[in-house]
Amino acid sequence: MTEEMEAIEFAGSTLAPFFLNDPRKGDAGEAFAALGQLDVDAAAKEWPFVDEAQAAAAFDLMKAGLADGPDADELVWEYRRLFVGPGHLPVPPWGSVYTDVESVVFGESTLALRAFMRKEGVERTADERTPEDHIGLMLALMAYLAREKPESLDEFLSEHLLTWAPHYLDELGEESAHPFYEGLAQLTRATLEGIGRTRGLQVTLPRFYR
Repeated sequence: MTEEMEAIEFAGSTLAPFFLNDPRKGDAGEAFAALGQLDVDAAAKEWPFVDEAQAAAAFDLMKAGLADGPDADELVWEYRRLFVGPGHLPVPPWGSVYTDVESVVFGESTLALRAFMRKEGVERTADERTPEDHIGLMLALMAYLAREKPESLDEFLSEHLLTWAPHYLDELGEESAHPFYEGLAQLTRATLEGIGRTRGLQVTLPRFYR
């Protein structure tokens, strides 16, 4: 694996668990705990594809959000409000909600991603009720492709992930009432944009319906 692919794999595998796991009940407890003890300056220098000052600002927010630990009620309930429910999700984490004219899950862009995964022989990692275009699952898929199928990564990025993720992450950053998720949105957006620039990708943005 090239150094660039290693960096993409690292970024995707590091970020994905924070979108996929409840801080209290999920499987990313060690990742949350490590971030709470982070040396921000050192991490910002090492983080790939993002300007050091921009990375430091995002890490500062994330670390501040973990000051009371990953078990803190405020953090846990903000995750559930943003990603789980019950009830209306202010910024749903699925791509087709933003790109489908009816703003539904399992929309056309989800089916296109499913076809891409089938073509590449990539198995689903979630149950049938979970759309494949969840931001966390797609970051994990980015990491997998960088590691196992680098020749397919640019197609995935330019046609499936970078088409909607920056827009969604902007919305997430604005909506979040907690510094951890505000910082996570900023860092993820900057990372994806940096990867796109590094790869020289041309992305045709769809019309956004929310």
